[in-house]
Parts: sequence; structure tokens; C-alpha cells
Amino acid sequence: MTVKTLNVGIIGLGEVAQVIHLPVLETLPKQFRIAALCDISPKLVAHLGDKYNVENLYTDAAELVKQADLDVVFVLNSDEYHAECAIAAANHKKHVLIEKPMCLTESEADAIIEAQQRNGVKIMVGYMRRYAASFVEAVKQIGGFENIQYARVRDIIGPNRLFVKPTSHVVSFDDIPEALKADKRHRSEKLVKEATGVNAESPNGQLYRLLCGLSSHDLSAMREALGMPKGIVGAKVTNNGSLFLTAIFDYDQFAVTFETGTDGQGRFDAHLEVYATHKSVRVQYDTPYIRHLPTKLHVHETVGEAYTESVIRPTWTDSYTLELQYLYDVITQDLTPKTTPEDYKQDLVIFKMILDALSRNKI
Repeated sequence: MTVKTLNVGIIGLGEVAQVIHLPVLETLPKQFRIAALCDISPKLVAHLGDKYNVENLYTDAAELVKQADLDVVFVLNSDEYHAECAIAAANHKKHVLIEKPMCLTESEADAIIEAQQRNGVKIMVGYMRRYAASFVEAVKQIGGFENIQYARVRDIIGPNRLFVKPTSHVVSFDDIPEALKADKRHRSEKLVKEATGVNAESPNGQLYRLLCGLSSHDLSAMREALGMPKGIVGAKVTNNGSLFLTAIFDYDQFAVTFETGTDGQGRFDAHLEVYATHKSVRVQYDTPYIRHLPTKLHVHETVGEAYTESVIRPTWTDSYTLELQYLYDVITQDLTPKTTPEDYKQDLVIFKMILDALSRNKI
């Protein structure tokens, strides 16, 4: 059986590309070949082109997507540009992987879906936590529960630099044109205003950015494990130097507590835990910026008088590698990914639920 190697073009060569995507692609040489690189920093493109022996180098994403031999484009740049780059790639008949968040507004999401359907390509959102083996197993076990009593979703982490700096070498250069920096700020203000009705620098604007970034992982996983909430009971946000959000989702027969925030501590506490009457399961994530730290499944169960606690590590393979292996199958076997643009739109609905609940609290 002949294995097709997919040619990959990468747009955006920042931290996530350098620490994760480029090294992971190198470990999958039969499935992927890095065939083009693009970043708005000319020196960074040249540096990484030399490091990864890539000849096709660009500073304009619109030029990269024209490269005829590319099979798939990874959109890893700043999220203000995700929709534009994904649509351009689709219009040139390229499949697309978009890092989260897919986009910031509903109109962008609709435009991405339209481009996907019109061009007959695969577009997959990079929610790697949903591809972790422990999460996949947890979803199976949760599906076997006769009833759910309660669930908790939590993501409280410290600065990524506390994990990245001691373990990885990330390169950057001070050569980005001022006009492009200004364009990024302008786009951010415009898109957040469209999505929320408030300014990007306002408290709710900052919260929306947190929801689209860190929190989107957790809310997406919550949806796969439990479905969409019926509504939201209430929400509270605090910002006493660090931004924190607590919300309670209504799932009719049970509630889900959602806690998220960032502070200055060097720890990563992200998990989803679901409680039934005699059993609970928890998926515990660690920082993805130190590759191969395992995602673990914790199972607590009582049968008769016997209470057991189990910690399961299904594999050492990290969730990003599992995600890219899944992407390969999606493209080569003409499958529909579970993290589609249509699926992502449900996260935008939940973001709005939270903002609406916060607005009600102020009345």
C-alpha cells in the first residue's frame, strides 16, 4: 500500500509553530512534508527555512496559498487573520488546519463554512485536547453513565513562558513593519466590537479574548462530552490583577461549573470531571508546551463496598501528534473531522451565553 505524503504550508511561525507543530511534523515524515513557510517577520522565515530545509518562503500568506504542490495549509498566525487565510487557502483548493480560535465572529465562521463547501475541501479546527486518548476514552465512559449528577470544567494556568522558556528555544526578531502591527490592532478592535458590541480593551472585550483563547478548548471539550447546555444560570468575572471567570451551565438534570483564569503561577490545572452516582471520571491535562507530558484519565468507582481509584495513561503519544494523525486520515480517506467549522460555531453561541449572563448580573 502506497502512503501519500501531504505537502504542508505553514502560515505563522510563532511560539506554537516552533514549540509544537514544526517538531511534530518532523516526527511524521511518511504522512507530512514541510513544503512552505510564511510569517510577517522576514528574518524569522529565513531562519526557520534554513533550520527545516524549506526552500519556499513567504512573508505574504496570499502568495503561499498559490503554491501548486501544497495539499494542506496550517493557519497558525494571529487569530485576527485566521478567516482571511483559511478562505484564501480553500479558494486555492487546499485543505486547512486552523489553530483555535477558528475565528472571532459569526460572520467570519459563516464565510469559512461557505468557502469550505464551495471548494470541496476539508477544514479542521485545532482543538487538540479533544484528540487526546484519555479524553476519547472518557467520552466513551461518560456515554455509559445512567445519569449524571454534576460536572466541573476547569482551566487555571500560569504564563506559558514559565513552561516554554526552560524547555524550548523560541526565536523572534524585531523586524515586523509598524504598519502591520497597526493593522493587527485595528482588526482586533473591529472584530471584538462586532462580536460583543464593546471595545477590545473593555473588561468584557478582554474576557471575550480569554474565552476565544484559553477557554475555547474547555468549552469545546465540554460540548463533546456532555452536549450543548440548555442555558446559563449565572456568571461572575473578577479582575484583581488576574482575569478569572466562574459560570454555571444548566444541563436540565444537572449543572456544570466552569472555572477559568490566568495568574502568575507556574502550574497548569486543566481538567473536565463528570460525576455519576457511583462513578466519576476526570481528564487531567498538562501544559502542551512540554511535549509528551501525558493526559491522564482518573476513574473513581464504588461497586458494593469496594471503592477504587484508577489513573490511566493510554499512550505516551501527545495530543498534537494524535490530532495530526487524525488530520492525515481525514484528508487521505475523505472523512469529516469532528472539529469542523460548523462545530466551532457552537462555541461562539456559548461565549454569547456567558456575556449575556454577565450583562444580566449588572442590571
